[in-house]
Amino acid sequence: MHPAFNTLMLSGTLQGFIMCGLLFFSHKNKYANRLLGILILLITLAVLNMYLSGVSRLPAIIRFALNFLPLIIVMPIGPLIYFYVRSVTDPDFRLRRRDRLHFWPVVVDVVPQVTALVFVLGVKAGVVANNGRPWGEFIDTYNVYADIPRWASITVYLFFAYLHLQGFNLAKDRLKWMKQFTGVFMAFQAVWLLYLIPYVIPQLTDKVLDTVDWYPVYIPMVVLLYLLGIKGLLMPEREIKASPIPPEEHLVSTVVPLLKKAMEEDHLFLNPSLNLTLLSEHIAVPPKTISAVLNQHLNKSFSEFVNGYRIGAFKVRVSDPAFEHLTIMGLALDCGFNSLPTFQRAFKNMVGMSPKEYIKMNDQIRI
Repeated sequence: MHPAFNTLMLSGTLQGFIMCGLLFFSHKNKYANRLLGILILLITLAVLNMYLSGVSRLPAIIRFALNFLPLIIVMPIGPLIYFYVRSVTDPDFRLRRRDRLHFWPVVVDVVPQVTALVFVLGVKAGVVANNGRPWGEFIDTYNVYADIPRWASITVYLFFAYLHLQGFNLAKDRLKWMKQFTGVFMAFQAVWLLYLIPYVIPQLTDKVLDTVDWYPVYIPMVVLLYLLGIKGLLMPEREIKASPIPPEEHLVSTVVPLLKKAMEEDHLFLNPSLNLTLLSEHIAVPPKTISAVLNQHLNKSFSEFVNGYRIGAFKVRVSDPAFEHLTIMGLALDCGFNSLPTFQRAFKNMVGMSPKEYIKMNDQIRI
């Protein structure tokens, strides 16, 4: 490996660990910053692995130990991207127990280390022949093709993150950061794909490594470490925390009825383009005051408040024979949602089951 490349990897590793520490101990946007810190930590570990592999005089004991340390953990990166985007768009977002399922594919990343451990323990126990060649060949081959599900996972979750952003009316600085955040990962995925296509073809794998090594993938990784950490730290505090609701109780008692009237009588939730600005203009209350009332007194974000009414309307229509001709998507659009994925996500978050499961359960109850 070229010395300059190895120096760049070391610099990226140090920068990554520093950014992780700053994000974890930051007092603003704590939950979002911790998710971003974990994301950066995983990228940092991959860069560290690349650096260590290029150190020619690495002690034998450390080189041996690296066979059992899973430094390249890629499968959780996609879910972390998606959940970070959600935490930025929704101040109340927290990972739930069922969200942990998204991280189970991490087993894809630890197969080489488990294989090496099984081999060593098997040799020690006398049940495996002391011939590491076929085991090493399996690990090398596996590492090549494991990049396919890794690339696919990040791409799919980036798509989910993009869809999620379509349903939110964010402040200008936050929207700009979210576009940059998803944009740099999309660019990285494009670069990785260009490298991955020839890399996974057996006849070209060695030629790719001999020609360009891992430069095309790991140099952008180092750029990601610098950009994500610095931009994440510079992101301002959430607007809701910066604009607490005035203490007058009569203001709350005035705003809440106006909000309910806008939904229950004026049916503003049926407008798929409804956002905080439109609602503010309709009830003549400043957007910051609406956000504060919703967050601090109703314990809901704007999207949760509006989607609650939309989902309630969906439940009513599902039980009404007059709407039997509509599909689930048709009903969702009729209730104010602007896309099926947004509706399905909101419904499952609020009801705890998918729309299809809810309809099936209701049909069984009626029978």
